[in-house]
Amino acid sequence: MTPAHSALLVLEPGDDVGVALRDLRAGEAVDGPTGTIVLGGNVPAGHKVALRDVPQGARVRKYGQAIGVTTAQIVAGAHVHSHNLGYVDDGGDYEIATVHTELPTVGAGRTFLGYRRLDGRVGTRNYIGVLASVNCSASTAKMSATQAQNLLADFPNVDGVVALTHGSGCGLIPTSVGGSTLQRTLHGYAAHPNLSGLLLLGLGCEMVQVGSILDTAPIPSDTLVETLTIQDTGGIRATVAACVAAIREMLPKVNARERTPAPISELVLGLNCGGSDGYSGITANPALGYASDLLVGAGGTSVLAEVPEVIGAESLLLRRAVSPEVARKLLDRLSWWREYVSAGGGSLDNNPSPGNKAGGLTTILEKSLGAVAKAGMADLSEVVQYAETVPHSGLVLMDTPGYDPVSLTGLIGGGATVIVFTTGRGSVIGARPTPVIKVATNTAMYDRMREDMDLNAGRIADGTESLKQVGSEIFEEIIAVASGRTTVSEDLNLGQEEFVPWQLGAVT
Repeated sequence: MTPAHSALLVLEPGDDVGVALRDLRAGEAVDGPTGTIVLGGNVPAGHKVALRDVPQGARVRKYGQAIGVTTAQIVAGAHVHSHNLGYVDDGGDYEIATVHTELPTVGAGRTFLGYRRLDGRVGTRNYIGVLASVNCSASTAKMSATQAQNLLADFPNVDGVVALTHGSGCGLIPTSVGGSTLQRTLHGYAAHPNLSGLLLLGLGCEMVQVGSILDTAPIPSDTLVETLTIQDTGGIRATVAACVAAIREMLPKVNARERTPAPISELVLGLNCGGSDGYSGITANPALGYASDLLVGAGGTSVLAEVPEVIGAESLLLRRAVSPEVARKLLDRLSWWREYVSAGGGSLDNNPSPGNKAGGLTTILEKSLGAVAKAGMADLSEVVQYAETVPHSGLVLMDTPGYDPVSLTGLIGGGATVIVFTTGRGSVIGARPTPVIKVATNTAMYDRMREDMDLNAGRIADGTESLKQVGSEIFEEIIAVASGRTTVSEDLNLGQEEFVPWQLGAVT
C-alpha cells in the first residue's frame, strides 16, 4: 500500500488503479508505483485513477481483485469510473474451506456491563417494546408509546418505550415465505435480550395473530409480556389507555434490573454499511473487520449481512468457510439473489446506488470487495436466514438485502445487541432496541456531519492513525456502548421508524 500522505493510494501490487486521496486536477502530476502519472482529467477524491494503459475488454484490478471490465481503452492517468468500466459476473470455480486464520485473543477475559437474562443471553439496553403484529395496529402502538414516555422520569434504568411498527401482517399467508419471515422477525424482537418488557398489539382479525408470534419459539421467561387487540379491547382510545396502564405496571420491575459484569463473548455484533464511498473499503470497513476479529477471537459473535453486497467477493468468504456445507449455504443464497433480482427486471449491478457512484464506487464487484472487509479475517462459521437467531460465537453471514433499515432489522431480529455501521456519504440511520455506532470513512464528511457520527476512520487515509489503531478504538467503543454509553443516534432518539421487516412474497 502506498503511503497515506500521497495523493494516490495503491492498495495492492499489481493493481491497475489507485484511489485519489484528494480532488485531483487535469494535468496534475502525481506519484504512482512505477513513476509519475499525469492526470488526463479531473478526478474527485475517493475515485479511481488508471496507473497504466488498459485495453478495452480487459479486467481491472483493485484490492488485488477484479472489479470490472473496461468498456473502452483506458490510458494511464485517466479517471476510471462508470463511463469506461463495466460489470461482469464471473461466477465459476471457487476454493472451498481452504483457509483458516488464528485470531488474536487479546480480548479474552474482557467484560462489559450488561443485563443478564434468564435464557442466558446478555442485553445491552433495557427497553419496553410495543410491538405491532400488523400495520392496522401501528398508529395505536405509536400513540401508546408516546403517552408512556411521560411516565419514565421516575424510572432512570429504563432506556425507553419504543413502538415497533411495520407495513405488513395482513393479506399475507402465515405459512408462506413472506409470512414466516415476518413472524420470525417479530418473534426475534419479542425475544430480544434488550427488551425487558413487551406489549404485543394487534387489531384482532389479521392473518399474523399476536399469539402466533409468541408460539414461534420461546422468549426469555423474565420478559414481562402483555397482549392486546384493538377489537377486543374496545377501540383505539380504550386500547391506548390499556397499553399505558400495562406499561405503568411494568415500569418498576423493569427499572429494578441492573447492569452486571459479563464477558464480551456474550456480545452479538452486527456489521453493516450504507452510503458507501471509495474510502469505505480502505478505512472504516477494514478497521471494523479488525475490531470484529478481536471480538470473535475473544469468543464473541459477529454477523455480516447484505448478501447482494457479497457478489464479486464471495470467493474471499468461501475459502474461509468452516465446512463445505456452510459454503454451499452461501452459494445457494447467491443463486437465489441472482434469480430474485432478474425476476424483478434488474441486475445485481443496479447496486451501487447513485450516491455510492458519486463517492467513487463503480461496480457491485468493487463495492462488495470493500464491504466484506467488515468481516475481518475470521472463519465463516455459519449462514443463516433473515432474522434467524444467530448461533453463539464466530463469524456468521445473515441473508439480508442491502437496504439499510431492512438489513438492520434482520440483524436485530437475529439477536444483535450492538451494531457498527460504516458510512462514507453520511447515513443517519439508527435503530432500537439495539444501539448503532456510526463510523465515518473520510474526514471531510465527518467534519461536515460530526453531530451524526460516533467515530472518524478517515484518519487512516489522512495518515494520522493506522488501521490497527482505529480498529482498536472501534473495539473499545463497542464495549463502552454495550456497557451503556449512548450513541449519537440514541441521543437523537432515532430507531423507531427504522424498524422495517423484509417484505417477501404474495399479498392477497
